[in-house]
Amino acid sequence: MSPFLLRQAVRVLRGGGIVAYPTEGVYGLGCDPLDGVAVARLLALKGRSRRKGLILIAEAFERVRPFLGALDPDLEAAARADWPGPVTWVLPAAPATPSWLTGGRATLAVRVTAHPLAAALCRAFGGPLVSTSANRSGARPTRSPLGVRRQLGDAVDLILHGALGGLRGPTPIRDGASGRLLRR
Repeated sequence: MSPFLLRQAVRVLRGGGIVAYPTEGVYGLGCDPLDGVAVARLLALKGRSRRKGLILIAEAFERVRPFLGALDPDLEAAARADWPGPVTWVLPAAPATPSWLTGGRATLAVRVTAHPLAAALCRAFGGPLVSTSANRSGARPTRSPLGVRRQLGDAVDLILHGALGGLRGPTPIRDGASGRLLRR
């Protein structure tokens, strides 16, 4: 990914925009997680309920740590053993984490991504990003820039082109409280 395109993506994100980018298995939609207007716009674009909560991704655990509450050392070790990598964990949220991220729950879904372009985007942005599949709710997740454009039109401000990771679909989600898989 060229430095110019990363800078352009960061400008879009900091301006309240939505960026589509490849992830481990599908194209994702991202925005600044602390910009409530951008998150509301993303949810409206997808037709997704605010109560479902969202995933945050980052290139390093330290970037998502401020959004998380107290973690049992064994739970933290288990999550870190999967990262960086294609596993999303649902962990206790910090009390100050915005409800538009948690869906009003006491937990937050987070992933330290190993996808090179997604990680570079987080690094260039300087923090975590919202990461949700690039599709309308109920529709199949998109796996290409053309799929993003066909499903979501011009409502996405920027599409970064790149290869997907090795998964055939969205990342597995593991519940930190029980250890069970919520999504395979």
